[in-house]
Amino acid sequence: MKNILRIWLFAAVLLSATCIYAHTVDAPYLTGRVTDNAQIISDETRKTITERLKAHENRTTNQIAVLTVPSLDGIGVEEYAAAVFSAWKLGQKGKDNGILFLVAPHDRRVRIEVGYGLEGFINDGLAGGIIRDTMTPYFKKGDYDSGIENGIKEIILLLEGGLAQMEDSSGAARSKNPLFHLEAPDMSLTERILIGAFVFTIIGLFTVIGVLTPGIGWFLYFFLIPFWAMFPIIVVGPTGALYLLTTYLIVFPVAKLLFRNSQWYEKAAKDLKTRGSATIGGFTVTSGGSGSSGSSWSSGSSGFSGGGGSSGGGGASGSW
Repeated sequence: MKNILRIWLFAAVLLSATCIYAHTVDAPYLTGRVTDNAQIISDETRKTITERLKAHENRTTNQIAVLTVPSLDGIGVEEYAAAVFSAWKLGQKGKDNGILFLVAPHDRRVRIEVGYGLEGFINDGLAGGIIRDTMTPYFKKGDYDSGIENGIKEIILLLEGGLAQMEDSSGAARSKNPLFHLEAPDMSLTERILIGAFVFTIIGLFTVIGVLTPGIGWFLYFFLIPFWAMFPIIVVGPTGALYLLTTYLIVFPVAKLLFRNSQWYEKAAKDLKTRGSATIGGFTVTSGGSGSSGSSWSSGSSGFSGGGGSSGGGGASGSW
């Protein structure tokens, strides 16, 4: 009898472990503010939503992410959303101010998972109303773009009030301005600092060389124009890059004209002409030959992520 009980107990434990394993959620990889694994969102809408969520996070530190998956694979939408929220750690640590929009089109299920810190602003009733009245009417017509985008707008309106309306109007104005057509990549401040240090060190060094070097300097002035026009976009965006390019076009020739009357500049020009080499600021410049404009230098002496937030299961689910 004891052996039979042991067998039954072992079978029950094994069955429980199997069930738990079967319902383990393998959270998708976080690729950005919009992770469209079900491929139901157009590129234009994805960019629009990403811009809106990025602006909202910059103003409030709230992190909102959208995830679409083809199917939940038999897992409950609440369990799936909670697991993804936990894996992605949406929201700032200590604030828990994250929100996840989950849409599974094949299962016709949607979930708005709200972090602890935002449950006072977006309670279960409000989240359910947004799903029922704003999102699922579009989903029933197969219009996932409008359903998700309008759901995002409703959430931001609840969290920001008038600020969100100001963002919509200012965003529309920017879309009409060609200066804002190009965007800087979605990078963290640390990434911008590191990439900026690399970019500006390289083109800055050649700019200084151009200013201080007789002859070849004017060639470098024109040679560096496309680099100043394009590379800064990665770090400061198109408008910032335009300002830097304008500054470069003005400051470079002014500085060169000022330096050309200095004694060391005149001496360097004379040495290049007579000896074929000159020392400037610890570097040796050698001309490529008599009358050549070439020279060589030798020395004389280098993605949206969660912030650690958590969810307590607040939010709402729906179907269509």
